[in-house]
Amino acid sequence: MGSKSKIEYPVSVAHGAKAANLSNKSAIVGVGTTEFSKNSGRSELSLACEAVIDALRDSGLKPSDVDGMVTYTMDTNDEIEIGRAIGCNDLSFYSRVPHGGGAPTGCIEQAAMAIATGVAEVVVCYRALNGRSGHRYSAGVSGNIVTGDMIHYGWYLPYGLLTPASWVAMYHQRYEHLFGNTKDALAEIAIATREYAVTNPRAFFHKRPLTREEYNKGKPIALPFNLYDCCQESDGGCAVVVTTPERAKHLNHLPVMVKGVGMCAERNTEAMTNFYADEIAAIRSMDLAAKQAYAQSGLTPEDIDAAIIYDAFTAIVMWQLESWGFADTGKAAEFVLSGALRKDGRLPTNTHGGQLSEAYIHGMNGVNEGVRLVRGTSNNQPAKVINNVLVTSGVGVPTGGMLLGRPD
Repeated sequence: MGSKSKIEYPVSVAHGAKAANLSNKSAIVGVGTTEFSKNSGRSELSLACEAVIDALRDSGLKPSDVDGMVTYTMDTNDEIEIGRAIGCNDLSFYSRVPHGGGAPTGCIEQAAMAIATGVAEVVVCYRALNGRSGHRYSAGVSGNIVTGDMIHYGWYLPYGLLTPASWVAMYHQRYEHLFGNTKDALAEIAIATREYAVTNPRAFFHKRPLTREEYNKGKPIALPFNLYDCCQESDGGCAVVVTTPERAKHLNHLPVMVKGVGMCAERNTEAMTNFYADEIAAIRSMDLAAKQAYAQSGLTPEDIDAAIIYDAFTAIVMWQLESWGFADTGKAAEFVLSGALRKDGRLPTNTHGGQLSEAYIHGMNGVNEGVRLVRGTSNNQPAKVINNVLVTSGVGVPTGGMLLGRPD
């Protein structure tokens, strides 16, 4: 027997060899939300139904028009239960995207594929959770059920790597080792994001500004992160309605076109921890998802007017700015400190207050805000015309992002 030759991996869609062109083949026509709180007082199913009904009402469609649903694998609400509860008709399409934060734009991609291929015509994407009064993600991973996830978590939980905060903090310590201290940039992200929340009535931190002094006094969580570098734990739900461009023309609002969308789990991905990656201070999966979305849309970073960047932690905003081409590798702090994320900056970012200061709904509230920015109805609408908006999903997990824009 001869020795084994080196494995040759096929060039995948993520590498840009080919990409299903989903550009302008679907439109978001409705957004819905519940209140955001620390104790909703109702079930996650009730929250999901409330958000879906609100999104349908916003669009001008009825529950009986819905023939597809997409959510996260971590969502506890069965599609058929929601459909029965709100009065949907027969469902021809239903799908789930893995995990939590990596899923919001992946849900839109699933909906866009279903609509582009004719499998469904009206697809609802939703996420609802009691993330504070119910299961708290900051509590870490534990349990007696043996799953693939629990097996790999078992290798590092004994060493104190218990929660997403501790995992991401380790990535960012590596980033700072390579590129220098970023504390001022982390503070700017937290404070700028809070400033948007102050003027957003939906936000948990509405009318509650954050000063640099208060930020500096924040309780240490996992160095270099303190309390204000970490997202909230929230109860609430959000939903969006996606349909065909033709049907969208006859509904309540300006159609918000899905111009490009990508998702990627690169070959060495491990959920959240990503310890198998060649370099943990980089997000290759997000780099590749960005290439997919830009290639589909024909847009470049210069064409993007505002962004909703997944902000479970302040640091991951920096990494994504590099993945999507707004800053060179290791230079995100300079971009942030230039005031670029502010309302009058180069890239107004997380204008709803983000998950840091509006609510943590695993990024689906960010999808809603991206739609509002294109419509021109954000509570913090920038003065400049917003034609194209970037929305991203969580990092450190299978991830992705999309480009939303006005009809051509």
